[in-house]
Amino acid sequence: MIKKICSVLSTCLLIALALVAAVLIVPKFLGYTQYAVLSGSMEPKIKVGSIVYTKTTDIADLETGDIITYKLAGDTMVTHRIVLVNDAEQTVITKGDANETEDAAPVAFDSIQGAYAFHVPLLGYISIYGKTPLGIAGICGILVVVILLNFLPDAFSDEEDEKKQEVEQN
Repeated sequence: MIKKICSVLSTCLLIALALVAAVLIVPKFLGYTQYAVLSGSMEPKIKVGSIVYTKTTDIADLETGDIITYKLAGDTMVTHRIVLVNDAEQTVITKGDANETEDAAPVAFDSIQGAYAFHVPLLGYISIYGKTPLGIAGICGILVVVILLNFLPDAFSDEEDEKKQEVEQN
């Protein structure tokens, strides 16, 4: 019985890890770029902790209402909706869905990293915290649990075999 329980738990954990890894890795091979959402400016459509996937797009294809990710200052990326395209100045005006006002500065065309393709809720937390020392320890802990679940039944079956032999000898 213990062997079946450990086998089922181990299989479930491995499947969950494989699915998370696939969702994080496969889109990269298909040309998507991922960004973790750190603020609620695009709620309710895109919630905090989601991962947004963008695809490089031709600027001429962008129009009002499209969601884009653009580079702000340094390495800061922002995902907001276009409210106005100004072809003459080669800029767009953006606004977060949850924000009451438009963003302060226009976004230059060359700052746009890509257009929103899709998002996966909550997966951003794994992406963000998986890179921290605590997150790495958590991932290692899960792997240790999987290993233990594979070897635990053998340890219990040895004890059970010894008890059966003692009973048979008496």
